Amino acid sequence: MFYFIRHGQTDYSERNTKIYQGFEVNLSRLSPTGIQQIKEAARDKRLKDADIILSSPYTRALQTAAILSKELGIEIAVETDLHEWLANKNYRYEDDDTAEKAYRDFADNQGVYPNGEQKLWEDTATMRNRVINVLRRYSHYKKVIVACHGMMMQAVTGGSHPQNGEIVEFDLLNETV
Repeated sequence: MFYFIRHGQTDYSERNTKIYQGFEVNLSRLSPTGIQQIKEAARDKRLKDADIILSSPYTRALQTAAILSKELGIEIAVETDLHEWLANKNYRYEDDDTAEKAYRDFADNQGVYPNGEQKLWEDTATMRNRVINVLRRYSHYKKVIVACHGMMMQAVTGGSHPQNGEIVEFDLLNETV
């Protein structure tokens, strides 16, 4: 069983300053509220006795995983393919305005490319497949915590967008992929 947990609230106060320009916004840390959200989530009985914590490489997810690791005494493995949705699937930086337009287009199309069209943004099926490929490598574990991002969780589980610190269960064995 996989237990996705969305990272805590993020402190974007340094966005577009210093080294936090562009893609580097993914270096933003959790806010004090976000830290508390994850400490509270760590008390959830579903996370007890997990075998491993997987984490996105983005700071907000890594800090979430670190808090969970400290509170639960579980090792962390960083998986680069657990990153958030891409405004440009070619891993090219898009400025804030372009990325926002890509997100609106993604949302307007419900994450699916219109018939006969290819877009630069990552569609839901691609996002889901990259995450499922990671999860398969850990399917031999009984219980896995995944510190990650809301859009990614939505793409995999088909649920609604989770709140910061929300835990969503996912059974890979009962999925048709």
